[in-house]
Amino acid sequence: MSGRTRARACPERTCVGCRERAAKGDLLRIVAVEGACVPDHRGTLPGRGAYVHPVPACLDLAVRRRAIPRALRAPGPLDTAALRLTVEQATP
Repeated sequence: MSGRTRARACPERTCVGCRERAAKGDLLRIVAVEGACVPDHRGTLPGRGAYVHPVPACLDLAVRRRAIPRALRAPGPLDTAALRLTVEQATP
């Protein structure tokens, strides 16, 4: 026996807001669609994705630092209204 454990590694991603690593399932994937940030709950939308914790504090940090357009490699500023609405609804 080799001493390896059978537990599978959980994929991790970095939140563009707080820059902390977390499990992929704990983060919200964001993609750019026609100049707007759109939440991708199922993770199936095409294109480059960025990840953020689904809390207003991390979203505010990401917007203030202009990290979302940079992570998505978008040419200009993106509309985050739909994303903000989704995050605020998810917060208890």
